[in-house]
Amino acid sequence: MPTKYNILPYIKLIYNTRRFIKMRLLLYIVCFGLCSTTIIAQNSPDCRTAIPVCADMPYIGTADGLGDIEDFDPEVINQTGCLEKGSVSSANIENNTSWFVFRAGTDGQVGFDLEALSTTAEWDFAVYGPDVDCEQISNGTAEPIRCNYEVNNTSFTGLGINPENGDEGRPNQTQSLNTYDEYLNVVAGEIYYILINNFNTNFDGDPEPFELTFTGSSVNANQNTAIDCTLRDEFLGLDIIACEDDADITLSALRSPAGPDIANIVWSVDYEDDGVIDATLLSGPLATAEELIVTTDIASSGRYFVEITTNMGITILDDILITIFGTPVLTEVIVTDYLVDSNNIEIIVEDLRGNGSFEYAINGGEFQDSPIFLDVPPGVNTVIINDKNGCGITEPTEFLVVGYPKFFTPNADGINDDWNIKGIETLTDPVVFIFDRYGKLLKQLDFNTAWDGTYIGNPMPASDYWFRFEYAEQENGILVAKTLKNHFSLKR
Repeated sequence: MPTKYNILPYIKLIYNTRRFIKMRLLLYIVCFGLCSTTIIAQNSPDCRTAIPVCADMPYIGTADGLGDIEDFDPEVINQTGCLEKGSVSSANIENNTSWFVFRAGTDGQVGFDLEALSTTAEWDFAVYGPDVDCEQISNGTAEPIRCNYEVNNTSFTGLGINPENGDEGRPNQTQSLNTYDEYLNVVAGEIYYILINNFNTNFDGDPEPFELTFTGSSVNANQNTAIDCTLRDEFLGLDIIACEDDADITLSALRSPAGPDIANIVWSVDYEDDGVIDATLLSGPLATAEELIVTTDIASSGRYFVEITTNMGITILDDILITIFGTPVLTEVIVTDYLVDSNNIEIIVEDLRGNGSFEYAINGGEFQDSPIFLDVPPGVNTVIINDKNGCGITEPTEFLVVGYPKFFTPNADGINDDWNIKGIETLTDPVVFIFDRYGKLLKQLDFNTAWDGTYIGNPMPASDYWFRFEYAEQENGILVAKTLKNHFSLKR
């Protein structure tokens, strides 16, 4: 293998307008003689802070520990095969992990070589995409499209062709002991996540080094464009969605192209993401401001900025939008058009930042995206609300719809045996008059009584019956008399 030189890059600034003008970097690595260039990658053991990578040069990194959060739900991932099982039925899902993310720059074939740079490392990997997010990965709705947790009998594993023994990648099969999976066929713009996992023999959490090199025909054709290198400028990572009960989020200045060549760091935040900086959170040299810890409270949501000044006086900027969601909070259920042929409702949820994503279900039915339900049955109903970001689901909450049943069946089976206005007890001065088709008064009801389908103790025949409902309702602070006339059916 060629000798690797760790040469300080000369940095040229270019500008890219985003929400603010952001200075971007072109890295020029200077090699003297025959050498291969590398980037020393900072480890990110959590998917939500995955390191953006590019194919223009290899990456050397270390993986140490599990990070701040569990990236997988073991009860779900246990069923996916490769990640949990591998060649050992009791295999752990995560040991010493590192996450990377890349965006395809061109259509074509992409692979990678993952080389162990120590004798005790046992590297495994999983690839997710295209265009999934960390929440989908964690809850098991996105399964790996490439995955290899087999025992490695070479220093290499990856996608494509093993450079050590020429083995060609093939679909993963548990206990096949193949070290390489098939290349990816990517489309420009697609985003993929790579999990690197060190299933080492000692399980002591000691960091061990690896080298990641991208391969494939599109990379061979042009390693500078095959994978979109502009994504690497987003060294804080892609925007993050988290939940209130998640672990705190760690943002690291060391992931910038400057590496440790830092004289000063300034962290700031725009909580409303409206273009106005609200506060400077932390500043100082690398020793005191290397990391910013963002607590996972809803109030912490916002766009976070870092301004890095290198020892050469060059300024590097990046930002990341962090949105924290909590369990939905039901504000109210608005009942519209009640006491007519259809009772419609609208569910109102407390959304402090106005960007929540919820789905709704009533009476144990299927979830729907719309908060409006039509033809809701009169009486007591239940609603549950689910946060579509995976941040929680409410307990069933009861709500009352005032309305009348369209029919009843007085057959003593305990179901729909009598008839009255549902929710009548919530109204002011309610009274109900029931008539036959000829207008004869059969029964007068209030909120304490119901009609059992008889008249003077005799069962009435199956037919349509009419009712007049009188009650009072507040309108602009004034109690207004209301009257409703309609019909229902008695069935036997």
